[in-house]
Amino acid sequence: MPVGTVGTVKAMYLDQVRDLGADIILGNTYHLMLRPGAERVARLGGLHKFIRWERPILTDSGGFQVMSLSSLRKLNEQGVTFKSHVDGALYHMSPERSIEIQGLLGSDIQMQLDECVALPAEPDEIERAMEMSLRWAKRCKVAFGDQPGKAMFGIVQGGDIPRLRERSALALRDLDLKGYAVGGLAVGEPQEVMLGMLDVTCPVLPADKPRYLMGVGTPDDILKSVAHGIDMFDCVMPTRSGRHGLAFTRYGRINLRNARHAEDTRPLDEQSSCPATRDYSRAYLHHLISFKRIARRHAAQLEQSGLLSGADGRHPQGYRRRTLYRFHGGDHGRLATRRSATGVSFTARAFPFFFGFAGMLHPFNIHRNVRPTPRSRATIAHNVLPKDRGHGCRRLNHDHAVEPVTAICAPESYAPPEPRRRRRPPPTETK
Repeated sequence: MPVGTVGTVKAMYLDQVRDLGADIILGNTYHLMLRPGAERVARLGGLHKFIRWERPILTDSGGFQVMSLSSLRKLNEQGVTFKSHVDGALYHMSPERSIEIQGLLGSDIQMQLDECVALPAEPDEIERAMEMSLRWAKRCKVAFGDQPGKAMFGIVQGGDIPRLRERSALALRDLDLKGYAVGGLAVGEPQEVMLGMLDVTCPVLPADKPRYLMGVGTPDDILKSVAHGIDMFDCVMPTRSGRHGLAFTRYGRINLRNARHAEDTRPLDEQSSCPATRDYSRAYLHHLISFKRIARRHAAQLEQSGLLSGADGRHPQGYRRRTLYRFHGGDHGRLATRRSATGVSFTARAFPFFFGFAGMLHPFNIHRNVRPTPRSRATIAHNVLPKDRGHGCRRLNHDHAVEPVTAICAPESYAPPEPRRRRRPPPTETK
């Protein structure tokens, strides 16, 4: 799942994310609660309408941010009280409030509030957090109630202790939820430990319901986790790697910041269907990255996200089969589309080593088939404020944050503003 933390995937239009084949995107409850606010999003018609995304949206509960903001929060049985990293304001999030916020956002898959412990940690601390997460899961289920067409997932915790992982998975299975996530991994432990915890956890979870490994996204991690029984993933790594010039191709990793690519006329992959990967030389992409142009961010992330969604058809079928037989022992069943009790379709697609670079070059019309969709002033104000610099047809301010869904301006009606004339200060009199 591409990560749209605040309602957008960095340096990409959601139209492009959809065209790359993404079935579902992720939003962050913590960040959307702070800006623009869950109640405001609800008044504007919900997150789907706010960001113009018709497909499913999963929202996390904010538990990971609770862990990462440990210096700014206080935790107890009732929930977590924390200071905003934006303005220092105090907020309290209980399991019930977390579900309420996700409901106001209108997300299709809502996650329970949990406590994620960074590894390594003391066994007593891991067990305490696991037990609290189980109690919070029961409260979240009660708060979620019965919402047709939507789902709530529980989150298995237990750190790197197999018996705690198994106990957490068994307790959540007894709650009969519509899906299950494995949390608290990829937070500092080696890959062998992560896969070992999956060996303990996945056999306990129901085979007919989605299994979601949170925060994991490298190609190697994805394929091996699929082989261990995981269906869904999310991670910022694809877009972050693209923005920093790291391409994952079928030939391995390629760091386009290296000087050796300065005169390399080869494309990243001549067999790709992506224009930036197939039609443009490594030398040109190296040039964009070296000068930190916004075009390189867009190109990199479009290609990276296209790889992980696996739906753009640029991977030869033979390559897919060989890769999956290698990592999954010839069993394609785990990659088949599965449907949960919610009616939402989940597809595990994991065809890595081909991350590469793709349509971040839309300012230069490289991704020619993608045309930006008119956005509402409220949506654009959310993406721009408070760092607005006045670019575009009109300067956005907080008045537009609650404006109805109307485009800023139509191309045929737009007239460029008159150039400003700088006034010279009057000359000072001198004796």
